[in-house]
Amino acid sequence: METTQQAAGQQRPADQRRRELLEAADRVVLRDGPQASMNAIAAEAGITKPILYRHFGDKGGLYRALAKRHTDALLDALRAAVDAPAERRERVEATLDTYLAAIEARPQVYRFLMHPAEDTQPSEAGFDVGRHSAPLLRRLGEELAKVIYDRVDLGPGSEQLARVWGHGIVGMMHGAGDWWLSERPCSRAELVRCLADLLWGRLAAASDRAGGPGF
Repeated sequence: METTQQAAGQQRPADQRRRELLEAADRVVLRDGPQASMNAIAAEAGITKPILYRHFGDKGGLYRALAKRHTDALLDALRAAVDAPAERRERVEATLDTYLAAIEARPQVYRFLMHPAEDTQPSEAGFDVGRHSAPLLRRLGEELAKVIYDRVDLGPGSEQLARVWGHGIVGMMHGAGDWWLSERPCSRAELVRCLADLLWGRLAAASDRAGGPGF
């Protein structure tokens, strides 16, 4: 009978191999953006496409794994910006700038996660980026809602209001960032200032929660 230690020993190489395949997928996505194909990713990893399918199932499975990888990193950066020792306005601007800097630094990754390829391969025709990207945005909205609720005293109904604000702010960042990345009508700093001005209403007047880390 297989021992727990043996099972763990087998799992570690499998986890390591999965990370290596995701790193190969990242390299292809950085090069090809939304046009990144399973064939190209398999070639980059030095394996056949059936082996790639064995690890991720299909392009949707690979997409979800890449989305989690990049969303986890973005959320860590956003939390660090929110918790930095600075005035609230500065932290709001830092949070907005962190998101925009992330999509500016890796635009091909952003486009892969948020926009479908125009020339999807027939074998991948069933892959719907929009269907997969919506949960990603919802996760960002829920995480930001928790941050707002934990740090700002919004009075009665604060939990629901924090969720409305969390999803609203993420929608604003996504919509404005998508437009900005495509057209570059202004500097990133100018966009951050304009978005912060838009938010700087009731949030500026709200009190921090007693005993909490503040926002």
